[in-house]
Amino acid sequence: MDEFLNYFQADLFIPELNATTKEELLTEMVNYLAAHRNLKDTQLILEMLKHREDLGSTGIGYGIAIPHGRTLSVSELLVVFGKTTKGVDFDAIDGQPVHLIFMIVAPPQEQSNVYLPFLGKLVELLKTPGVREQLQEATTFQEFISIFSGEF
Repeated sequence: MDEFLNYFQADLFIPELNATTKEELLTEMVNYLAAHRNLKDTQLILEMLKHREDLGSTGIGYGIAIPHGRTLSVSELLVVFGKTTKGVDFDAIDGQPVHLIFMIVAPPQEQSNVYLPFLGKLVELLKTPGVREQLQEATTFQEFISIFSGEF
């Protein structure tokens, strides 16, 4: 579990997103990531995420979206976690607005191949009874990590 939690960084936690549309949400999260990780090619990341959304929404239901993909713009798996109290229409499979967003970007090839196992573990944890509701209430990075650690 600790290895899983290591991919969440305090400076990539957004306690309240400002976006009101899916496109604004993706742009806000990519810009946030770029600002905190000094990434240059934000347009490439944004285009990759939009292309992934065109294939099918990453809004998995229950108020959760997990936009994700691989890009040459990063050299390691990065996760930005954000919340929006008001909710954003993300074309989710259940038609409900999303409130919890996990944006995952990974390089095209990784030595450790953690991208898909990480994604699977995240979905598994988000299906755990009570976790989504607790994450909605979390206001700090430490509360967020405690929920995933089972210490909340």
